[in-house]
Amino acid sequence: MLFFVDIKGRALHRFDPATRSHRVDAVDEDIGCVAPAAGGGFVAATRSGIWLLDDGAAKRRMIAANPEDPAVSRFNDGRIDPAGRLIVGTVDEPKAGGKAGLYRLDGDRLTRLLDGLLTSNGLAFSPDGRTLYHADTPRFAVRCYDYDVATGAIANPRLFAQLDPDAADRGRPDGAAVDAEGCYWTALYEGGRVQRYDPHGALMAEYPLPARKPTMVAFGGAALKTLFVTTAEGDGGGALFAMAVDVPGLVPPPFAGAAR
Repeated sequence: MLFFVDIKGRALHRFDPATRSHRVDAVDEDIGCVAPAAGGGFVAATRSGIWLLDDGAAKRRMIAANPEDPAVSRFNDGRIDPAGRLIVGTVDEPKAGGKAGLYRLDGDRLTRLLDGLLTSNGLAFSPDGRTLYHADTPRFAVRCYDYDVATGAIANPRLFAQLDPDAADRGRPDGAAVDAEGCYWTALYEGGRVQRYDPHGALMAEYPLPARKPTMVAFGGAALKTLFVTTAEGDGGGALFAMAVDVPGLVPPPFAGAAR
C-alpha cells in the first residue's frame, strides 16, 4: 500500500497498486507527512504538532506540540530513522526569517537538530543508517550528516548537492528517498524531473515528468522496483506518477514511539 498526503487538501491517501483501489481520509488540519506506526495506525506531523492517528486517520493523541508559531509554521517532510524515531522538519511559511527547524522525536520528547531553515525537506537515510540526507528547498541545497543510530545525534555537516538557483526552471530539491545501492533520489520542485545521485553526490541520471512540480518520491510495488512520484497542483500536476526502476528501494521501518 502506498500512503501519501495532500497537505493543503488536508487528506491522507492510500493507494493499492495491485488493485488500483484509492481511499481518501480527511484530516482536520494541514498534514505534512505520515508513517505507519508499529502499534497500528499512523504517526502524522501536522500544523499543530505530531499526532498518533488511528487506521481511519482520526486523531488519537498528540505526542508533541509544534514548538514554533503554528500561525506561520507547520510540520513538513519526515522520515523514520533505523531505531523507529521520527525525524521531521518545519516550514517557515513567510520565508523571511529562516525560523524553521529539524527535529527528532524520541518517545514524547522533541529535540531540535537544526536551526535557521526555510523549508525542511528531502529527508532520507543511507542503507546502513549512518548518513542522514536533508534539503532546505529554497536554498537549492542537499546536505548530509553523520548519524548516530544509538542516540539520534547528527554531526559533520557537508554539502551533498547544490542546484543552480539561477536555472531557468528554478528546480529545487523537495522530497527524497534512497535506494538499495545508497543512491539518493530527489524530486525537483518546479524542475519537472527526478534526479538520482550516487552516494558521493555525483549526478547519475535525470527523469523528466509531465508535471512541473514533483514533491516526493517513494519506492514500492513488486520487489520495491517501482518509483512513485507525487506532484503539486498546476502545470500538469496534482497527480500520482510511477515508473519502473532497476535498483529497488529500501523497506522503511515503522514508527516505534506509539507505546501509549
